[in-house]
Amino acid sequence: MNERSLAPALALITAALTAYRLWVIQHLGIDLYVDEVQYWTWSQALDWGYFSKPPVIAALIAASTALLGNGLIAIKLPSLLLYPATTAVLFALGKRLYSARVGFWAGLGFMSMPLVAALGLFVSTDAPLLLCWSLALLFLLRALERDGWADWLACGAVIGIGLLSKYTMAAFLPSALLLVVLDARHRRWLARPQPWVAVLLALAILSPNLYWNWAHDFPTFRHTAEITRVGHGERGWHPGQLGEFIGAQWLSFGPLAGALLAWALARSFGLWRNPAHRTLLVFILPLLLLVSAQALTGRANGNWAAPIFVAACLLVPAVFLARQRGWVVAGVAVNLVAALGAYHWPDIARATGTELTAKNDPYKRARGWLNLADGVGHYTAAHPEAILVAEDRELIAQLLYRLKPTQYAAWNPDSLPRDHYELTTSLADKQGRDVIYVSRKPAIPDIAARFESSEALGKVVVPIHRDFRREVHVFLLKGFKGY
Repeated sequence: MNERSLAPALALITAALTAYRLWVIQHLGIDLYVDEVQYWTWSQALDWGYFSKPPVIAALIAASTALLGNGLIAIKLPSLLLYPATTAVLFALGKRLYSARVGFWAGLGFMSMPLVAALGLFVSTDAPLLLCWSLALLFLLRALERDGWADWLACGAVIGIGLLSKYTMAAFLPSALLLVVLDARHRRWLARPQPWVAVLLALAILSPNLYWNWAHDFPTFRHTAEITRVGHGERGWHPGQLGEFIGAQWLSFGPLAGALLAWALARSFGLWRNPAHRTLLVFILPLLLLVSAQALTGRANGNWAAPIFVAACLLVPAVFLARQRGWVVAGVAVNLVAALGAYHWPDIARATGTELTAKNDPYKRARGWLNLADGVGHYTAAHPEAILVAEDRELIAQLLYRLKPTQYAAWNPDSLPRDHYELTTSLADKQGRDVIYVSRKPAIPDIAARFESSEALGKVVVPIHRDFRREVHVFLLKGFKGY
């Protein structure tokens, strides 16, 4: 394949994979996952911030659902489209740093790697983050090679939007500074205004979210500190968690591709002399080491270092394509086969007579929610004046998406918000009102004691597998007496 045909070929493959994933979502018969319905809730009341994340994902869903309605595909579509966009940027980066052939395999590696294969079925804040990270890197490389303002301003704007997508985007800045400092050709920019104005522009774009956090007592920052255990008594030495995190990075990139990446990183000292390789290492190693340290001393989710895969997708073909092309091709092929197996595991199970259970169904957390909400809907329809209250974030998010009640609230007697619904709703000023309370427990004596009377209306059971079902109990609580 000649180099001029590589871009159209990559676009065609990317479009086919995206269309296939759209079909898989419908074929699997899954409902929305809890984070997805929570993001949808956010999209119904656009703001500059939310309890656990900045606002870009909500804005994307709002735009998609405004055009296509509130269905499953409309909510998931932003992520499904942003990953192909990132692939196009990776092709441009590969072509700029190396060649169109490296860009082609970088894009194909990105679209096929397990992290994107998995997240491609769900709407996630990682989708806009990875696009913004790759665009910021492209604009940065262009800015460093040209005199002028346009690329620097574009880089700053994209960093700002990335910060409004996920705060992990902040890790781009020290890597960018390191890239400038380490290369004598680029140090001249430290004395010029363009990069510093770009940083100010990024902060200006982020500033509405900072103000929102200040006005709401910094819930997003406190949530981030909590999940990372900053200032938490559990911080200490956790080598097992570091091992789990490193394993997650390997699996996220792919079994064979991950081994190639590990081998390339092990050769970092030798690769460092190549300016293009050094650029990519600068955008891999600092964030990888930072989150590894977080995993060793506290806690780190597998996707917290996801931006490293932008540079990793470029580094692997750049290092191995010339002499070990077969390994690069095999790495992509293994990832595609693994994705096929994961997407069609329910079909494989049926064809082989394997019973799907709670232990072997990877999609169980996205099953049964619509039927559960419909069952609860019979009770809310019989009591339209009652306020809908659910026991936890997962329940209330799923019920809001399906039932769209006009009145709802979280149960939060201590007024310490632990999720979006506890932050934005309150029963404190609803004394005398009736409540439909949805609980996973068959009895709620402590909550019932806060009302003049209580009545168990019934329970809703949705069988999913022999050993797994969704079950909730519905109560009518009359005359709220206050917390």
